Parts: sequence; C-alpha cells; structure tokens
Amino acid sequence: MDTNNKEFQFHDFLPLMADKLGGDGLIDEMCKGFQLLMDQDKGVITFDSLKKNSSFLGLQDLSDADLLSMLKEGDFDGDGALSQMEFCVLMFRLSPDLMGQSEFLLEQALEQEFDNFQY
Repeated sequence: MDTNNKEFQFHDFLPLMADKLGGDGLIDEMCKGFQLLMDQDKGVITFDSLKKNSSFLGLQDLSDADLLSMLKEGDFDGDGALSQMEFCVLMFRLSPDLMGQSEFLLEQALEQEFDNFQY
C-alpha cells in the first residue's frame, strides 16, 4: 500500500483476541469494529465513512489510495462498500496468524452449536 513513503506497521491482534474471547467473542468484537466504521445511514462501510472514522483504528495516516485499496480488497459483491460479512471476512484474511487458527475456531464453534442443539 502506498503510504506516501511512510512505513506502516500493522500489528495483528486478532489471534490474541481470539485466544482471550473465543470464537463468539471475537465475532462480537469485529461487529463492534464494523459499527465504528460504517456509514450510519447506509449500514455499510463506504470510502467516506472509512476515511472519517479510520482514526479510531489508528489508520488516520493512510492515503486515499490505501483506503480505496482496502475497500476493493474486501468488496466481494462489487458495490463499492463493505457489508458486515465482507468486513469480517477481510479481517480474517488480513490476519495470517488467525487464518492458521481458523480451523480450530470453526471446530470450536461447531462443537458449541452441537452442544446447544437439543434433539
């Protein structure tokens, strides 16, 4: 990403959050992050809402091109914005350590669902 020749340091805290919060807790926290960044009127993260709210995540120094790149990376349906699902998928994809743990989290969530399922 072009950050005007500034070195951008990304610290991946998602694996730590997953360990502390478990699968459901992590998803809840990602939903809260989505709420912080989304356009309140449209219910999605737009370029304008990302630019306006990026300082909440310490991303205020990213260029417009970087922010657009982030949106494009996660925009699976091509509407120019991120839905909550697209945002969560993007967060998982951007976390290499968490991707390695994703199988464990999936198994944990499935076991929890089976335990909660009443025959």
